Amino acid sequence: MDAAFIAERITELRLARNVSEYQMSLELGQSKGYVQGITSGKCLPSAKQLFNIADYFHLSVSEFFDDGKHDSPLVLEAIQALRQLSDDDVRLVLGLIHRIMQQPEP
Repeated sequence: MDAAFIAERITELRLARNVSEYQMSLELGQSKGYVQGITSGKCLPSAKQLFNIADYFHLSVSEFFDDGKHDSPLVLEAIQALRQLSDDDVRLVLGLIHRIMQQPEP
């Protein structure tokens, strides 16, 4: 992995979440140009900040670096919520998903 991967991954996730570099910078508690500095290749995030960036997108650091993982932020949020449910509740949600998937399109 290199700086270009980190820049591209942040841009990909940020655009999927429909958030500006400026807004993301502020929501991370950084200066307004922080994310732009990373995505332009001028700087790299510290290890601590990389954890914060991954958490911002509801990802683990390993998921952030998994270049095969391209789920939308909404799907990732749903996965995080499912992880907090009991097995019985997950079965209910999964049953609902299967039911929805079987319905014909209007």
